[in-house]
Amino acid sequence: MNTEKNNEHWEALAEDWDNRVGDDGNDFHRELIRPATVRMLNPKYGERILDIACGNGVFTRYLVERGVHVVAFDYSPAMIENAKKRCAPYLENITLSVADATDYDQLMQLADRKLFDKAVANMAIMGIPDIAPLFRAVYDLLKCGGILVFSVVHPCFQSPDKSINENGSGLIITNYIKPQRYSYQVLADNPKCTYHWHRSLQELLGVCFDAGFVLDGLEEPIFKQGQCTHSVWENVPLPIVMRVRKI
Repeated sequence: MNTEKNNEHWEALAEDWDNRVGDDGNDFHRELIRPATVRMLNPKYGERILDIACGNGVFTRYLVERGVHVVAFDYSPAMIENAKKRCAPYLENITLSVADATDYDQLMQLADRKLFDKAVANMAIMGIPDIAPLFRAVYDLLKCGGILVFSVVHPCFQSPDKSINENGSGLIITNYIKPQRYSYQVLADNPKCTYHWHRSLQELLGVCFDAGFVLDGLEEPIFKQGQCTHSVWENVPLPIVMRVRKI
């Protein structure tokens, strides 16, 4: 039920999301997520990469423009339709599908009998209610030595009960360790919300380790001075980007 309800939220957000991020992403994606992800993913010409919860295809397009063959999926049909439009010039090198990230069997069908070199999930894991099937499936879909790079809102600094202190220089965090679902406003100045699932680092990485992955890379990107409304995000990371490897 949580999965279906969240998909309803994303269906309602799909057009707003597409209009806001366009072909190249918003500031958050361009300044924080993409640079760190590209450094850690190191996409190479001719590789086959799985793009998890691809949204309107911003990163899918970025990869295929660099000679990567991409298999991308999202649970929102509206998002996939927008991805097809955004990626229209490159569809011969992209496979776009509607799939449920909580369904191991559906995910395994994406391989089409050919394993992936790498996988990526940009700011998606916290929007999935049960991530264990996804990490198990991605582990099984990767070649030996293959990597998954994923980013999430940083659980240490983005817990549901956080608040910015009075002078805007720091954060007050409570209830970090307890997993919980909460409503999250995805786009600034847009009242439509989705669900996020808060997971501590030990829980999030525990799922990775249970699937067989090892952690071999991590970045905590911050905004450069003057790039963000709240100066706190120049010293405290909004997201965390991690790389896990199949060995």
